[in-house]
Amino acid sequence: MRSPTRLRTAAVGALLGLLAALTGPGGAATADPADTTVGEVTGFTAEGPVYRLAAGAAEARVSFVTDETFRIELAPDGKHTDPTGRDIVLPQGAPPATRWADLGDRYELSTARVTLRAYKSPLRFAAYRADGTELWSETKGLTWNQDRTVQTLARGSAEQFYGAGMQNGRGNTSHRGKTVEVGVDYNWNDGGHPNSVPFYLSSAGYGVYRNTYAPNTYVFGEPVTASARERRFDAYYFTGAGEDAVKDVIGQYTNLTGKPFMPPVYGLEIGDADCYLHNANRGERHTLDALKVADGYVQNDMPNGWMLVNDGYGCGYENLAETGAGLRQRGMQLGLWTEDGLDKLADQVKAGQRVAKLDVAWVGAGYKFALDGCKAAHAGIEANSDARGFTWAPESWSGAQRCGVQWSGDQSGTWEYIRWQIPTYAGASMSGLAYTTGDVDGIFGGSAKTYARDLQWKTFLPVTMTMDGWAANDKQPFRYGEPYTSINRSYLKLHEALLPYIYSHAHQATKTGVGLARPLALEYPDDPKAAGDAAKYEFLSGEDFLVAPVYQDAVERDGIYLPKGTWIDYWSGRVYEGPLTLDDYSAPLDTLPLFVRAGASVPMWPGGIRSYTDRTPGSPVAWDVYPQGTSSFTLYEDDGVTRAHRAGQYATQRADVIAPTRGAGDVTVRIGASKGTYSGKAGARPYAFTVHTGDAPSRVGLEGTTLPKHTSRAAFDAAAQGWWYDPADRGGAVHVKTAALRTDRPFALTLSDTSAVGGAVPGAAAVASAPAGQELGAGVSGAVSVDVAAGSRDATGVEVAVAAPEGWQVTPAARIDRIPAGTTRRVQVAVTPPKGASPGEATLTASVRHRAAGQDRVAVQRFAVGVMPEPPTADAWASDLVWLKSANGWGPPERDRSNGESGANDGRTLTLAGTTYDKGIGAHADSDIEVYLGGRCTAFTADVGIDDEINGYGEAAFSVEADGKVLWTSPKLTGASATVPAAVDVTGARHVRLRITDTNGSKSGDHGDWAAARFACS
Repeated sequence: MRSPTRLRTAAVGALLGLLAALTGPGGAATADPADTTVGEVTGFTAEGPVYRLAAGAAEARVSFVTDETFRIELAPDGKHTDPTGRDIVLPQGAPPATRWADLGDRYELSTARVTLRAYKSPLRFAAYRADGTELWSETKGLTWNQDRTVQTLARGSAEQFYGAGMQNGRGNTSHRGKTVEVGVDYNWNDGGHPNSVPFYLSSAGYGVYRNTYAPNTYVFGEPVTASARERRFDAYYFTGAGEDAVKDVIGQYTNLTGKPFMPPVYGLEIGDADCYLHNANRGERHTLDALKVADGYVQNDMPNGWMLVNDGYGCGYENLAETGAGLRQRGMQLGLWTEDGLDKLADQVKAGQRVAKLDVAWVGAGYKFALDGCKAAHAGIEANSDARGFTWAPESWSGAQRCGVQWSGDQSGTWEYIRWQIPTYAGASMSGLAYTTGDVDGIFGGSAKTYARDLQWKTFLPVTMTMDGWAANDKQPFRYGEPYTSINRSYLKLHEALLPYIYSHAHQATKTGVGLARPLALEYPDDPKAAGDAAKYEFLSGEDFLVAPVYQDAVERDGIYLPKGTWIDYWSGRVYEGPLTLDDYSAPLDTLPLFVRAGASVPMWPGGIRSYTDRTPGSPVAWDVYPQGTSSFTLYEDDGVTRAHRAGQYATQRADVIAPTRGAGDVTVRIGASKGTYSGKAGARPYAFTVHTGDAPSRVGLEGTTLPKHTSRAAFDAAAQGWWYDPADRGGAVHVKTAALRTDRPFALTLSDTSAVGGAVPGAAAVASAPAGQELGAGVSGAVSVDVAAGSRDATGVEVAVAAPEGWQVTPAARIDRIPAGTTRRVQVAVTPPKGASPGEATLTASVRHRAAGQDRVAVQRFAVGVMPEPPTADAWASDLVWLKSANGWGPPERDRSNGESGANDGRTLTLAGTTYDKGIGAHADSDIEVYLGGRCTAFTADVGIDDEINGYGEAAFSVEADGKVLWTSPKLTGASATVPAAVDVTGARHVRLRITDTNGSKSGDHGDWAAARFACS
């Protein structure tokens, strides 16, 4: 059986033997252990902020930490223990003033903000805010047996639950009605829970941290049960306040267990990992060969912040100092995988190491050792350099947010991998994990398309890396050639440009505990759709970007939910009013569905830089402004590398925008004085602004001085300062640049007689779209359709043009005098791809120039067309045709071979029931192969089954689809089934898909063969 076997995971498990070690106190479970529920209160004592309640032999202890945070412990034998000691909970300040009262049926233990009721008969707890609002209440007393201790809570009618750390495939939507496990399971795929955290929070405004290393199980049913696998109870409770109660709870939890660390700026650039010394997967190499790969990033003008040069089992290193120096010359830092432990860390750091990846060798028996390793590696980098500690780990616990990045382990690059990762990282932010991610396109398998799609959305996570050496091909973003290299470069450059925004959020996380990647429910807690599946496959990057990744082999995205407010398509400038669900969003391969919140002011680095090292103190700062009402953003800056910021060496600069809430008016952007100082701070610098108004201003002023107006991009670029209105830039944008201005002085930019985002007459502009499924033949004259929908005003002087790849021929459509308001006109644009155009998808961009509501406007829409190969003109083997799509469950599907490992052409002879075949397709469920017949064929024949090499394993079904209709389906087949013949009428079919589907939920051994697969054509 040659399927993904989680080789690295298995190796880690074999090395560590943690599964048994992590079961926690209490040992192995016995059958039906007897439960005991705490009884009546038999004694009460008060010692300042600590209260003890005896219940027979058991004792509960209540300790107040702050006005809003308290701790409840229960020792069934009256003897309190704390296995975590000082590992997780940090020293807190002086306890708050408390008071207590005996009200007959209960004791009330209170601070100024919260009251804990302790009912006496039997002992049962309930928490209330000072205004009497109930936060939570036990429906029965704490219960225990020799294996676990359980708290049982009432569930509110609309109460939602989040948290529990990194929960693969879930977490950004509510856990209500679900069972959530917390603890190591080494399942790094969908349904696993690496980087667990024994903390959850409720939309009712409270959170619970279970202070333990033992595994936890939370059942968010009615009632809610929260259990830990130990015979003790120890939990901290947090009381959120105000409209941001959930954020407040995360803040209190991270006050207790540690705020997320502040990474160095290079840590927010993409990282690269591989083994460079005697790499069994890549042949003989040496550590200095890493510099050749680093040169690939430089030559391809691609950002890269750091490289792990020994990432492979048994991989060591040599010439470490020389390698580190060479990387720094290229604007990168040296990282090492700690497979040889931490004993050599001091020397490694002195040789230049600045990143430590921690998933093997140093981890001992249990989460305590893992947490100690994270802290030790972080501290070791800092003890031997002036750098900030920067570590990565795939199995961590509460407290790890203060010392490292958590990533979801080793996966295979597939569409499914993208799908389930989307909710994973935003969900982890609900547990104070501010830096979570996964390897770009996994470490196994993968393809050019899945790599591009995966990298796109991970641009909007704060951290990510790409790992090589485990797949058939290296996974640097420049390995696949065009158009993929250009697409990947554009998103890496976008991430680089957004580093001021991302870095400012990193600083915010050190104060609030809230990371960059966020579920919609965090910012829109009153929106029920934000808690459910409508928002599962999207997330927020900060408050301002909504990201809806494409997770299928498709050029459109359905089900994009935009919550209440005004949202702007980042690429076209089209304005949407939420709440709204978008279907059929055009998303060719180079387009990530991405929306910006109206009111956003996004700080950026302009100029398309490759590395943070390209910046100088005098480099400009750019603000991308979407004016609506009154809004602000605070830019955070420091030296980016050292720990001087902890001593107060940093600066903040606030941008305030005052604009109409809708429609016409003036827009003012006020940039405050930069407050604070740090090494390398600019005394003066120029500024650039892009203000998305939709209408040209009559004047742009800077502190009372009128800036010169330019009439073209070329004139604007050549000038030292001034402004230019570009109607073709995303619905219409005002571009402004200034000369160098002193950073210790505020200034104001005023745009007169313009508008809020969306224009002076909202909805007046026309919008462009394109029907899905359009096809062109290589070298064949054809046409594409563009739909022009006039807005609330007539569109006049309409000119439709299409931008196509180099070498294509395009003839603009005839000018249309008028399209009445509220109507749509379909326009045909003549397009001819070159004869040598590669079959598959191509991206075109439609531009619709028109005039509406007194302004010249341009509507823009990217869309994909299919470039079709020449259809067969005679009988043809399926393995000899061009494959328009070739998705596969493991590795690539093979032509005239069985499914192999992760590389191309590594399969064996096709064999079914003892018969061998020279021709056919070897695939692995789930597999989907599409060919183009152009209506020229009449029949498809094949012998299907699971290849003999699997020796009886596997279970799958085969199907043939034509133009969206299923024509034939096999029965379920196993490795022991007889060969099934397929004979399918495909008369007139243009597109045929050969699919193999897993039928038993296990992808092991599903090596399906389309043996002797042949089309009868003429």
